[in-house]
Amino acid sequence: MLPTRVLRAARGKANITGFNMRHFKEAAGAPRYDPWERADAWRFQGPFTRFNRFKGSLPGLGTATVLFAGYCAYEHFFMEDEHHGEGHGEGHH
Repeated sequence: MLPTRVLRAARGKANITGFNMRHFKEAAGAPRYDPWERADAWRFQGPFTRFNRFKGSLPGLGTATVLFAGYCAYEHFFMEDEHHGEGHGEGHH
């Protein structure tokens, strides 16, 4: 493309070929009316919302997390440390 055509197009003047970039962008954009919008609406409502689709993806994770935290707290506060007071380098296990 010649530099004069590039400069003319950048200033907004009509292209000598008759091609209008603004009309092309408007025609290639998203459609203003989607005839299938109503038919696809069920996919994103009610039990098919994003929250409801992923709600049951990890069943039992909450219960397992609470139980594990409880076990860690029990072990920390109530269980005796078997190696308390022993030297670490002497090979006692």
